[in-house]
Amino acid sequence: MAPSGSRSVDCWRVLYWIPVLFISLIVAWSYYAYVVQLCIGKARSIYLLVYHVLFIMFVWTYWQTIFTKPMNPLKEFHLSHSDKELLEREDRRESQQEILRRIAKDLPIYTSTMSGAIRYCDHCLLLKPDRCHHCSACDMCILKMDHHCPWVNNCVGFANYKFFMLFLAYSLLYCLFITATDLQYFIQFWTNGLPDTQAKFHIMFLFFAASMFSVSLAFLFAYHCWLVCKNRSTLEAFRAPTFQHGPDKNGFSLGTSKNFRQVFGDEKKYWLLPVFSSLGDGCSFPTCLVNADPEQPSSPSGRNPSVKRSMAQNELFI
Repeated sequence: MAPSGSRSVDCWRVLYWIPVLFISLIVAWSYYAYVVQLCIGKARSIYLLVYHVLFIMFVWTYWQTIFTKPMNPLKEFHLSHSDKELLEREDRRESQQEILRRIAKDLPIYTSTMSGAIRYCDHCLLLKPDRCHHCSACDMCILKMDHHCPWVNNCVGFANYKFFMLFLAYSLLYCLFITATDLQYFIQFWTNGLPDTQAKFHIMFLFFAASMFSVSLAFLFAYHCWLVCKNRSTLEAFRAPTFQHGPDKNGFSLGTSKNFRQVFGDEKKYWLLPVFSSLGDGCSFPTCLVNADPEQPSSPSGRNPSVKRSMAQNELFI
């Protein structure tokens, strides 16, 4: 018999799917309203063709964003059994940090906490790779975590950030297309130019829903495009990662083109498809050599001291 605690956790996990169910119902209704009520029986084959392309890409990218499991850090970031026992025996924080520094010296870790301590997860018992954070909702450490999105009931991170970007792009195009092609019928509704049938109410609410979603999606998509160009996550935009020379929002920025390829990959044929093509393994990232963004002050030497250890990675992108 399952303990009552586990049953309550399962109930909460079921509730997490309510936003996903809401979006799914809205999309299903929009398909019915546009295809059945607006287009079928009328000579709008081009509209239907474009609509179905956008609908398929929208649903495909949404599905990928939801069901792509977050990637776990590589096993070398997890503490061995002996290291765990050694860490548990130490009561002083300074001694624990010495143990963690010894383990971290052979790992590609260039960031730390604000106080300069090794980033360690007490829940997952691992040294956090750069840009990795623990998600309380998913109860695991997420590589290059951007945020936990309730609308997909999943964490957006290294494994599915490209899918999330494409989902925003195709959902925005989907809503804009519906708004543009439904506009003339929406005007006819207010000028009494439409026959008094059930379809007129679907047309009115479809226009309202599509136009409102278009506005919100446009702002969200523009913000994440800016993040991609800067090679930042949402978390890093609010709290800069700390390197040896101090906090630096541009520590991972390689220039707009290279930043874009970090997310979408080098092969252009995959850029518009929800197929994983991001560069790297999610545990280590190349860092910039010069801090050139005027909104972020440069270090006294003008160079990132941690870059020397990551020169081999940077050479791949230069």
